[in-house]
Amino acid sequence: MSPLLPPVDPSVTAQLVAALTPRLRKRLDAGVAKLAGRPVARDGDIVRLAVDDDTDLELHAPDGVVTTAESIRCGCLLAPDCLHRAAAASAAPVAEMPDPVAEMPDPVAEIPDPVAGEPSLTEAPRTAPPTSAPATTLPATAASPADDAPAGADDPAPESATPAQRTAAAALHDAAAAVLEAGADGAGAVLQAELLRAAHTARLAGLPRAAGRAVAAVTALRAARDADPAHRLGDLTTALRDVLLLAHRLPEATGPELAGLRGRVRQPYTPDGSLRLYGLFAEPVLTSTGYAGTVTWTADAAGRLYTVPDVAPGGAERAAGSADRAVRIGDTSLTHRELSRAGLAVSGATVSPTGRLGAGAGVRAVRAPGVSWHAEPFDRLWTVPVAEQIARALAGDLDVPKAKDTDSGGDAGTASEAGQAGEAGQAGEAGDGTNQPTAQDGRDGRDLLFLDVTLIGTVREAAGECLLADCDGLTVRLAAAHDDPALPDRENLRLLALLAHGRGPGTRLRVVARLTPAPLPRAVLLAASRPTDPDAHVDLGLDRLRRADLPPEPTAGTSGDADDARPAPTVQPATAPGEAPVHLLRRRVHQAASGGRRVLAFPGSKESEAARLRQYGLGTAGELLTALHASAAERARDPFGRLLPADTGRFATAWLGAAVYTEEVDRALCAAAWGASSPGLDSR
Repeated sequence: MSPLLPPVDPSVTAQLVAALTPRLRKRLDAGVAKLAGRPVARDGDIVRLAVDDDTDLELHAPDGVVTTAESIRCGCLLAPDCLHRAAAASAAPVAEMPDPVAEMPDPVAEIPDPVAGEPSLTEAPRTAPPTSAPATTLPATAASPADDAPAGADDPAPESATPAQRTAAAALHDAAAAVLEAGADGAGAVLQAELLRAAHTARLAGLPRAAGRAVAAVTALRAARDADPAHRLGDLTTALRDVLLLAHRLPEATGPELAGLRGRVRQPYTPDGSLRLYGLFAEPVLTSTGYAGTVTWTADAAGRLYTVPDVAPGGAERAAGSADRAVRIGDTSLTHRELSRAGLAVSGATVSPTGRLGAGAGVRAVRAPGVSWHAEPFDRLWTVPVAEQIARALAGDLDVPKAKDTDSGGDAGTASEAGQAGEAGQAGEAGDGTNQPTAQDGRDGRDLLFLDVTLIGTVREAAGECLLADCDGLTVRLAAAHDDPALPDRENLRLLALLAHGRGPGTRLRVVARLTPAPLPRAVLLAASRPTDPDAHVDLGLDRLRRADLPPEPTAGTSGDADDARPAPTVQPATAPGEAPVHLLRRRVHQAASGGRRVLAFPGSKESEAARLRQYGLGTAGELLTALHASAAERARDPFGRLLPADTGRFATAWLGAAVYTEEVDRALCAAAWGASSPGLDSR
């Protein structure tokens, strides 16, 4: 995937690939690889790609996106039936698919939908805040109150999926199953185009959530095949699992469950009167789908969180630079960096259900003083017990029953990617999987953790070094939120490690982190109080710490100098004895996503792995692993002894069961590691 090319609408890629002859389809992957290294020049809305020394290919993107097949023009003799047009579309990033009803007037929305990064699955839509806990863990099979009441003659039947939606769900399932059959290594441009075609059909049928996850799967596939350093196999696995799970459940869903599974593109912005907001912190956004920017988190006097996003197409440079751009609310000239430490008085405010502030013509905002993290309303965020924060974050992470919006582009990415939605002045937005703490009623940021920690050491992992911190007796791993060298996360983490290496031993910090579900307590650092000034804080993704911000190094002759001068050892916490070997099943799930069905069909140690899972009381995991291997190896023969095509549907069903199970067990292990209550396995 070439970031120099403009995004191409999924329907355009599908149309161009479908028009190729079978002979040209076989050469499509080689054509994509050839174009990847060719020079690209931009002239206004036209991007020219040099196919060879004598032939240029032009992509016309008036609004930054190629929306029609005619907008891709090639100068070769075989055009328009040449391979180059389809190869260019397959090499370009996937554009966000437009809302089919975007042209219909929305009396509540202020501005057309924005675009957003790739998120995990989102919450179920609701028209009013719940009176108690947010309804984020509605079981898939649970009956609603209306179902328990006697059915009257005039009671309307619960809404069910339309024939077009059932057809679109079936197409998505077949396309995703074909990708899973081939794996990332074998899912070339043709299979990707089929999945994009199914995504376009789903969007037209009113299934924006499933369409967004399908686009996310294609983006992850391209990153895997291009050996993109930002590729994570877990992102691809999550995207494929979401597509298959949505396609599996949509045909039989009814009522509120169906509304959650379908998702929606728009979010209404409703008037919220006057607000007095206090800046909490700001974080950069850098998504795998080509969007970047900054999101500033604020809170009102009651501790409810609000976000001010500024996310648009771009890379790490935009993520770093947008922090110094003025927020687009009212006439204020505050930048995101300044707002994260100051305050805002807003009149005529409009707010989305997820807590994002609108910037309509009637909104007025002026600068106001901010407060430190140790004062109200922020102090109450840190007084919530850690176990409650973890339970809230895990409950907010439950996916299918709580979809609210489409994630417009795909990644389970990480939660930070999904939580940001477009320019601050835009009204519609794509959903995410991040939600907010106490009394947030389904708002963004519920996976944020507000912790008081003491740094005690470091630990080396495959992805780099993490901080070890003591948090109420728990040893927590704190990792960098971004590894891109243009952002200061990793460098700031190294400087904070000096606090555990003798510079200010025992220094207690207040941090804002985002939960990373794992068998060990783990989170990514977003912001921290300044070690030498507890009333100030540092946005670790935007601000660069300096050694002057740390306590001075101990001088010779001071008490305890011999101990302080020694560098703190890299600590590797011992793995708990008898830890459940869920990784045996998870590894096979990831292997199938990467290498396809045939990888699991090879003879190996599957019997011993299943036996080991049963030995640890994971009988269901053992059965799922056995069924996964059996479905991968099974090949029927015709009366002449010839192998018949593999049953991709059966293998996809077995893989989906294993993928959902491992996710739920991981969530339960994460809750146990933090000492929190598990959200339960019945929420699906």
